[in-house]
Amino acid sequence: MSLYDISANLNNGQEQSLGNYRGKVLLIVNTASQCGFTPQYKGLQELYAKYRERGLEILGFPCDQFGHQEPGTDTEIKSFCELNYGVSFPLFEKIEVNGENAHPLYKFLKSEKSGVLTEGIKWNFTKFLVDRRGKVVKRYAPATAPAGIARDVERLLVARAAA
Repeated sequence: MSLYDISANLNNGQEQSLGNYRGKVLLIVNTASQCGFTPQYKGLQELYAKYRERGLEILGFPCDQFGHQEPGTDTEIKSFCELNYGVSFPLFEKIEVNGENAHPLYKFLKSEKSGVLTEGIKWNFTKFLVDRRGKVVKRYAPATAPAGIARDVERLLVARAAA
């Protein structure tokens, strides 16, 4: 199974095959609107604005498994992100990232890049960087600011240009 065999529902309920992102560099993030890391939405949007035209897609997956920090509906989450952070990258329906009900995407991501001491997602805003071939190349801790990922994103985008 590859990343491109997985589908997820966009925030509006429409099913989206991750195969639609083939050839793109992906930054996949589990998000929450009432978390100490929530201001990272701003940095994620800045990365998206800077690199989207070169092939970056950021995919946001709201999750309420950590401290009940994403209690809203999908509509409320989208509105919050747009109004407070100008988010224009794709947001998906709220999912679970750990446990038996974990979304297949997160089962895949965790199997490709486990965390320190555990495979599980430890908190909101854990980030996975995926290259244009669908290979998970790096996992970032929640405290890693989006600006701290920019160099790695740039490398993957440049690698395509050199190929």
